[in-house]
Amino acid sequence: VQLVESGGGLVQPGGSLRLSCAASGFTFSWYDMSWYRQSPGKERELVAHFSSAGVMRNYADSVKGRFTISRDNSKNTVYLQMNSLKPEDTAAYYCNARVGGFDYWGQGTQVTVSS
Repeated sequence: VQLVESGGGLVQPGGSLRLSCAASGFTFSWYDMSWYRQSPGKERELVAHFSSAGVMRNYADSVKGRFTISRDNSKNTVYLQMNSLKPEDTAAYYCNARVGGFDYWGQGTQVTVSS
């Protein structure tokens, strides 16, 4: 299993970014995919979750209405569209897949929201 995130960077408050996570090594369409984030000194937290069937999407309260998770099973890719970014969204963002009872993580992509 390999997960490779991209799309992070420096953005001003109120700006937007789209993160991508390219997955390989497993049947992508069979599994739920999630985005987590972690700030220095804080625990890793769930940001958004997308079920394999594409029926359920769940979001942390702090990002509801601003972030949207989506997936393209034909490209084995999950996305996180982030709008109206706030300084408190600054964190390393990680893609997650639970396959065969194990949690797999990407290397993370840094998002910094600052003026």
